[in-house]
Amino acid sequence: MKDPLSDREALHAYYGAPAPLAVAVMKAELDSYHRRFIALSPFICIAAAGNDGQPSVSPRGDAPGFVKVLDAGTLVFPDRPGNNKVETFEHLVENPKIALIFFVPGVTETLRVRGEARLSDEPAHRELGRIGAKVPAAAVIVRVTQAYFHCGKALIRSRLWDPSSRVGAGALPPFAEILKAQAAVPETVEQLQCAIDEVYTNELF
Repeated sequence: MKDPLSDREALHAYYGAPAPLAVAVMKAELDSYHRRFIALSPFICIAAAGNDGQPSVSPRGDAPGFVKVLDAGTLVFPDRPGNNKVETFEHLVENPKIALIFFVPGVTETLRVRGEARLSDEPAHRELGRIGAKVPAAAVIVRVTQAYFHCGKALIRSRLWDPSSRVGAGALPPFAEILKAQAAVPETVEQLQCAIDEVYTNELF
């Protein structure tokens, strides 16, 4: 007996046809509704995979509208200071395929975008991410191939924006404690926390 979840054809037979409305909203470029959502979004998740096919997902957050729409088929966003593992960028230079999910706080629907990305060190692209005197080291340029809104079921079920669903203080150990345990570094938890506070205060941009 064939596994009903073993391949693409079997999956569609098992789940049935997609909702026509969900298919109808899938667009090849950005329209005015997509642009408005992107302008309000302070947070995205980026999915990319290198030549080995192993994907990674990375969060990016900034002031609302940090992802700029250059035209109906092009997005650009800054690369803010991070840990320099550049895992997402390693994937993109090997395989430019990219997927993004945009979130707007308080809105249950999300926006999904697919395309191809490249890194740019061109001054004009970097300037789009300027904060005061600080200019990002690079920018990510995305050529959009598909964009569509995703319904709010996941965010409703998770109660993501519901203040009452937030975990209380102490539910998780402090990040400094986790780093101390996992990295086995000689610094104390207090020293690590001071370093984290310094990064969060002075090295966001």
